[in-house]
Amino acid sequence: MTGQHGTDASPERLASALMEKGVLSSDWLPAYKRAPRHLFIPDVVWPGTAGGNRQKNRIIRSEEPRAWWEAVYTDAPITTQWDDGTYTGPEKGKIPSSSNSMPTMVFSMLDALAVEEGQRVLEIGTGTGWNAALLSHRVGPENVVTVEIDEAVSADARKRLQSAGFVPLAVVGDGAAGFPMEARYDRVIATCSIGRVPYAWVEQTKPEGVIVAPWGPTYGGEAIVRLNVHADGTASGRFLGSSAFMRLRAQRTERKHVREYLKGKPWPADGIRSTTALSPDDVGHWHIMFAIGAQVADAFPWMESYKDGSYTLWLRDTAVMSWATVDFEKYRTEFEVVQSGPRKLWDEVEKAYGWWDAQGRPGFDRFGLAVSAEGEAVWLDEPKNPVPTVLG
Repeated sequence: MTGQHGTDASPERLASALMEKGVLSSDWLPAYKRAPRHLFIPDVVWPGTAGGNRQKNRIIRSEEPRAWWEAVYTDAPITTQWDDGTYTGPEKGKIPSSSNSMPTMVFSMLDALAVEEGQRVLEIGTGTGWNAALLSHRVGPENVVTVEIDEAVSADARKRLQSAGFVPLAVVGDGAAGFPMEARYDRVIATCSIGRVPYAWVEQTKPEGVIVAPWGPTYGGEAIVRLNVHADGTASGRFLGSSAFMRLRAQRTERKHVREYLKGKPWPADGIRSTTALSPDDVGHWHIMFAIGAQVADAFPWMESYKDGSYTLWLRDTAVMSWATVDFEKYRTEFEVVQSGPRKLWDEVEKAYGWWDAQGRPGFDRFGLAVSAEGEAVWLDEPKNPVPTVLG
């Protein structure tokens, strides 16, 4: 059956696909029907790909209505803003800064939230307003507070929400601070990733309440965590599965160019050479990056690719004091390493990988997070087993 604009894409077809996957439950189906995705997608978008973070070129609804509709009712994310609104060109900008999330992820997180009718919900990151509309239908708009840091994004979302018949409290503000004026909440959900849980979220959640958020270390890797808030002011819970969200703006980190680390000298500058039997390819998977990042603080990777399929894995610290490179070539069993600075970053990554390997190569579901006013810690299997910190 061909739907609107001569395409097979339709709300019904996407709903069927989501229900077959087991992510859209009968509990959320009425909200899905009452708040169809197309009501919350702007006319200018950069469609994403299912299961990935690669965006396609810009689509303008008035020029390509069929492609726009197809993008809306595909189970994939849609970027709606680049570089905090400063880029609007036909290709991709530098940093995606607002989006409409992949429907599978939207309903998986809503399912994890386990929200019940009449409960009060705080949403961090209004975006296009779709998530706020779904929550408004479920618990009543008077019980939903949604916070967005970008004034233009918030204003557009409010217009879409009002046009669709939803009037949650949509405010402009820094989501890291939550919204204390309406606290406490039964549920808190973030539609942006974090590297540490803002303690304000815990403080503003009722005991026995739930926080659902994408969490990922500076190094990379990310997963949805579901935290149960306790009466003593702490929160803890397990990671549920892989995710890839835009960072909470208050927690973005500026990443200096490699030239800043080399201090004007050509590579390898003052770096010390060695070799490793651990292939850079073995440490690049999302869940392994997560496990490494939970141990190796304040460092991040970058891959410099070459036409012949080889590449250099760069490691840099956020202090702009230490760096390392590892050169990858196919069919090699040893790889050249160069390290410089007070931290031996590749040594740290090797130790972190060795720990992960020794624990039986755990996936996201074996990890959890404990949060208190003093800080937070990732744990493996149970809270009394914190993940170690690696020092090179």
